[in-house]
Amino acid sequence: MKKELYIVDGYNMIGAWPELVALKKADDIESARDLLLHECSNFQKFENIEVWVVFDAQFVPGVQQSFDKYAVKVIFTAEKETADSYIERTVPKYNNRLTQVSVATSDLAEQWMIFQQGALRKSAREFYNEIKESKKKQRDISEQFELSGKRRKSPWDDKQWQELDQLRFALHYSKED
Repeated sequence: MKKELYIVDGYNMIGAWPELVALKKADDIESARDLLLHECSNFQKFENIEVWVVFDAQFVPGVQQSFDKYAVKVIFTAEKETADSYIERTVPKYNNRLTQVSVATSDLAEQWMIFQQGALRKSAREFYNEIKESKKKQRDISEQFELSGKRRKSPWDDKQWQELDQLRFALHYSKED
């Protein structure tokens, strides 16, 4: 099975996801970046998909760096380089027989360039929905685990639980009469 790598155009997501747009409008771009990285980190860990988030130097001039935050690789491009050009240059290096690269951006020109290089493309909305779906799966698993934990600690077996539920049901309706 191929390793999956998502390369995310960070400011494109900030301009498209409702929670991030609200932070941007409140002039809190740093919190928007942080929330995006947090969401990508949870997605990466749960789905076992490597995520890189690329920010161009538009809002952080003079800073070219790459680092990990929340286990997500964060890339700030050089001052004159856009995230699009970085992504276009990077995709062919990593998209190969062992790795499937997907790029999350709503920039149509960028999507076509990526597609021509053999990578998959996702719009900001598609990626946002994928993140939301992953969060829902995480909640469902957590709820199932919590419920199973209560029963797992109980000395009763499933048959006894069913009998108890029937008794509670009967008792509930006998009180209403």
